[in-house]
Amino acid sequence: MSRRGIMSEALKKEIARKMGVDDLVARDGWGAVSSRNCGRVVQVAIGMAEDSLSKQAL
Repeated sequence: MSRRGIMSEALKKEIARKMGVDDLVARDGWGAVSSRNCGRVVQVAIGMAEDSLSKQAL
């Protein structure tokens, strides 16, 4: 069974750009990004989702 990504590639690339690892991703792919930085990408995405949900609740 294939797994569908929850985060869009555009969102991951936007976060990678903000973190300064976008050149590495473009050149070598996500496999070259350290697990620490991948974890940070997830943390940023979760924060963005939480902010979005809190704004919707208002």
